[in-house]
Amino acid sequence: MADDLGAIGSFFFYVFIVHPATAWILRPGRFERSKSIMYAIAFLAALAAIKTGIEMNEKGPNHYSLLNVDRASSPLDIKRAYKKLSLVLHPDKNDAPDAEEQFDNLKKSYDVLIDMEYREVYNKFGAAGIESNKRFDESTFFMELGVFYVTWGIMVYMLTLGKKSGEARQWTFTGLILMLVIEIAIMTSTENPLPEWLFPTTTEYEMIWLLHTLFPAFMNGCRSMGSYLYVDLDEKQRALLKALQEQNQDILLVLRDVQIGIQNLQTSGVSSGPRLGNSTLTPSTAGLSAASDVTARATPTGKIKELQNRLQPNKPNIAPTANQAQAKNTGSSSLGFYGMIVAYVAISYMFG
Repeated sequence: MADDLGAIGSFFFYVFIVHPATAWILRPGRFERSKSIMYAIAFLAALAAIKTGIEMNEKGPNHYSLLNVDRASSPLDIKRAYKKLSLVLHPDKNDAPDAEEQFDNLKKSYDVLIDMEYREVYNKFGAAGIESNKRFDESTFFMELGVFYVTWGIMVYMLTLGKKSGEARQWTFTGLILMLVIEIAIMTSTENPLPEWLFPTTTEYEMIWLLHTLFPAFMNGCRSMGSYLYVDLDEKQRALLKALQEQNQDILLVLRDVQIGIQNLQTSGVSSGPRLGNSTLTPSTAGLSAASDVTARATPTGKIKELQNRLQPNKPNIAPTANQAQAKNTGSSSLGFYGMIVAYVAISYMFG
């Protein structure tokens, strides 16, 4: 019950305090894009580490840590460790104000770990499992598991509604499914799936507790980053179509200028007529000279260069828009595939 209340408290803490603070860091224009992402990730990681560390410190050391033994220790090793520590922590030889409490905790740890049945219950369900005499039942386990993950799935869906949260929803549900697979693998295994050298005093119950504690931070991190990295493809396509429409208008205007220039050339050529000799300039020859200037300006090469110059300013608007749309489609299609591969490799390595 206490763990459930703690999970609810963590949920509200991250939703109503951490998420707005992260959104403030990621607000456009506050920092550079790369720095905003780096600052947000560092903030979330530091906050999650501090909060989890405080909660672990409040829980105190587990029975293995109190006896200075690990998960692989035999009953003989546990008995030796208890005798050694009892000589130091016994109230007759320990001057600490809480000497009796320390010795009682040591005795309780010994009583649990020396009994293999209690030890298995403690590894799976923690100290609360010992107090309630809980045993692993497959139907009860999967029922409780279903209630927990369905509840979280509904909350994730409600918190990631909207177009901007589409990717965040995918990331969060991927993490939720991965956590579900890990929890089932841990709880249904007869032995601790972690290697003995990795966190030697950590129980299965504490690993599950750690996953549940970190998930709210992961979810809100996905919400913040997903909203920040969201690209509105519809808006980008509208901008692209508008830029193309402006280009088409420029092309039509230039082609119309070319048509008018050609018509002027034809009109000037007909009105001037042929002339003989090297007479001085007459109004007709002056008109022919003016027509020659128009010809120079209205040549196909000149008009093509003019068209290129008019279309050049629109290229920076079109190219990035098209590239972003293409990158968005490619990234979204490949992200889930690579994520599944990484998750499969990690699970196979840890639990295979």
